[in-house]
Amino acid sequence: MSTPDLSISHPNAPIIEVDLEHAAPHGYTSNKDAYLKRLKRIEGQVRGIARMVEDDKYCIDILTQIAAATKALHAVSLGLVEEHIGHCVVGAASEPNPETRAEQIDAKVKEATDAIGRLLR
Repeated sequence: MSTPDLSISHPNAPIIEVDLEHAAPHGYTSNKDAYLKRLKRIEGQVRGIARMVEDDKYCIDILTQIAAATKALHAVSLGLVEEHIGHCVVGAASEPNPETRAEQIDAKVKEATDAIGRLLR
């Protein structure tokens, strides 16, 4: 049985590049359901905050709920950073080629550092 040709020959068709480095299962995959559950809970909190504004609730009560949603998002963020370090950085450290290993570790640590920097802004 031959493999079908999936190429697109239309001259205006977009070129889609796949980043194979990021296509592998991610470190958070084993906890994906828990992350989704937490994010759905946060989504509900944010909808509740919007209702509070629509209902002209007291500003301090709204700010309290925003702080709670922000704290919940930070908890998810920290979990993802931990997963990145435990999976991606450690995975880079297991690269057999020493030159490639050093480059990959540096790249993964920089990704984590940049992500932490964005969280702190």
